[in-house]
Amino acid sequence: QGIGFVVALAGSVYAGILLLPLFETSKGAGIGIFTVALFYTFYFSARGGSPVLGAFMTVGLSVLAAVGSVNIDAVLAVAEGVSVNAVIGIIFVWVGYALLPEPPPSPAAAASKPAVANPDPVPAARSVLRSMLIVYPIALLFFFSSASASWLVVMIKVASMGQQVGLDQSRAVGRSLIASTVIGGIAAIIAWQILSAWPTLIIYTLIIAGASLFFGRRIFHGAGMHAGAGTWSYGFLTMLVVLAPAVMDGPGADGASSAFYTRLGLFLVIAWYGSAAVAVFDAFWPIRSGQGDAGLAREPR
Repeated sequence: QGIGFVVALAGSVYAGILLLPLFETSKGAGIGIFTVALFYTFYFSARGGSPVLGAFMTVGLSVLAAVGSVNIDAVLAVAEGVSVNAVIGIIFVWVGYALLPEPPPSPAAAASKPAVANPDPVPAARSVLRSMLIVYPIALLFFFSSASASWLVVMIKVASMGQQVGLDQSRAVGRSLIASTVIGGIAAIIAWQILSAWPTLIIYTLIIAGASLFFGRRIFHGAGMHAGAGTWSYGFLTMLVVLAPAVMDGPGADGASSAFYTRLGLFLVIAWYGSAAVAVFDAFWPIRSGQGDAGLAREPR
């Protein structure tokens, strides 16, 4: 599965590069193909596919929207960096499972797992359209913005929000979007203040390790996932996406601090936008009685 994740992430980025000539000669056709590809990444998850794999594909396409439409050299550099880091990440996953293997599942737990293969297409389509409502307008804005490459992390956050609203219960989506952003923002502020006082790689590594333990206890519960795992996992992602670019801006620089809080403010605005978009969508397309989002349930990961 790890190899599949790397192929999905890198493949979606490099396949998106093939669309770049269309944006030069026929931007309408290029945007149309991008729309179909983005729709599929959400539909893949909504119909029972791995949400992690779907998220990888969504992020890969988002890189195209944020960078590829501005600078081909930049998107090639980002694609190479994303691919290499994905491989390194999967290697560490393998090392982690080798050092700390999971205990064999109990027969009772295996028997109680819900068997969800292909959910009904109607709630799946509803989930996809709701996700598209979050991601697609921002992606279009990035396509026509000359400064989109500077806000790659914003596009990554929006892409993750699209997967988040597709997986959560309808009434919990807005709260989850805002809560995960606030939680991740507070954690990033604490980490940034510590780094401002002691800007070293060792401290940064210890901060990420400590945050992993803190969020991990709230993501996992026993042999499965905590009920609020989605909020806490996306909160951890928010912390990393806000903190890492600010660290790269330069240790101790005034511009780095300004960029950090600017990104954090944008993330809060995006979270409110996503929450409002979901509320409007649910108002115009409410869940029918007996349908619910349960049809989109997946086996805990």
